[in-house]
Amino acid sequence: MNLGSTAGADRGRSLRGTVRVPGDKSISHRALLFGAIAEGETRIEGLLPAEDPLSTAACLRAMGVTISPIHAGETVLVQGVGLDGLTEPEDVLDCGNSGTTMRLMLGLLAGRTGRHFVLNGDASLRGRPMARVSQPLTGMGAMIRGRAGGNLAPLAIEGCQLHGAVIGTPVASAQVKSALLLAALTASGSTTVIEPARSRDHSERMLRAFGADLDVGGDMGRMICLHPGASLRGLPVVVPGDISSAAFWLVAAAITPGAEITVENVGLNPTRTGILDVLEQMEARLEVLNPRDVAGEPVGDVRVSHGPLKAFEIAGDLIPRLVDEIPILAVAACCAEGVSRIRDAEELRVKETDRLAVMARQLRLLGASLEETADGLVIEGGRPLHGAEVDSETDHRVAMSLGVAAQVAGGTTRVHRSEAAAVSYPGFWEDLARLQADPGGQSG
Repeated sequence: MNLGSTAGADRGRSLRGTVRVPGDKSISHRALLFGAIAEGETRIEGLLPAEDPLSTAACLRAMGVTISPIHAGETVLVQGVGLDGLTEPEDVLDCGNSGTTMRLMLGLLAGRTGRHFVLNGDASLRGRPMARVSQPLTGMGAMIRGRAGGNLAPLAIEGCQLHGAVIGTPVASAQVKSALLLAALTASGSTTVIEPARSRDHSERMLRAFGADLDVGGDMGRMICLHPGASLRGLPVVVPGDISSAAFWLVAAAITPGAEITVENVGLNPTRTGILDVLEQMEARLEVLNPRDVAGEPVGDVRVSHGPLKAFEIAGDLIPRLVDEIPILAVAACCAEGVSRIRDAEELRVKETDRLAVMARQLRLLGASLEETADGLVIEGGRPLHGAEVDSETDHRVAMSLGVAAQVAGGTTRVHRSEAAAVSYPGFWEDLARLQADPGGQSG
């Protein structure tokens, strides 16, 4: 179902069936990047054909990497050019709306000696902070210039020989860590990255699989040391379903009367499964089926059915494991018994939008009772939601969260700029329509 610029939902329809969500966005980006600088061919199955990974692919093509067309359900072939094979592009590299593309490109390109690069993006991306990556890269010898002292795009990179370093990151960010590891591949000497808390570890897993010399140690795997010199070799990569996309269906099933949804082939990397921990804290009716390992990543099917929910509290080290799921968890909190509290989530203020502020604004329009704090939200559950005119404010995760909230709001809800969902989940609205319309059907 093509909903165009608005989406409507009437209360009373339940959600039942099986769905497969698009490939994991984080893994998709990394498969393209590591395949590009490997030797030989990398075959990627299940790559997410959404706007953000397409931005990464476009940047790589502009630097001489051959990547086959990216279409849903088709294997993507990347012909690697080796660690030092990227060519200087003829034009500015356009990262679109993708913060992952821009931040990881900074690390990838900083050590390309003698080559010049300029990274830019859309209006939203040009307002997002990049110093968290550019500053530690400068500590390795990188030469990066941009607006606001190198914090804002457009960003110019003068490729140069980098040196290894020991770098403590101020925040637990997989993007910062991954950029530093990419830079470390061509540095002189080893680089150690130490995080305050463990962030998602897709880069470490995949770099090892491609042949990088990398050690993970320290408390809870927070210390990652990469030794340069090893060549990366192309390999087959199977991208599991994105748990951040699955989270919308898991919460939708938990809060919608009569609902039961099974999400198949979901990545269950322990650095990403905070959403399951919170749903268990809420006493949701959840079970993991058919757990297995695919290309080094744990995978399984997750079934959730409707039932009463209790309030939750999340903070501290749990936040990096579910930072992208906080918008949909805010919707879950509206339907739980008691007061839910989200703390230590100030990272959400520098995503595609200020997600704390946007979710507070939009949920209030639906009748939610909540308080926005400097680093989170306090949400009073149990208050019936009502239909309203709401707006994604161009944020993909907000758009889908509001679509789920509409399932339990009385009357009709219209989600303006719902097309934003295509950034990470191009078929979200079609899958929603199928789960509403066909109690025994399957969405793919």
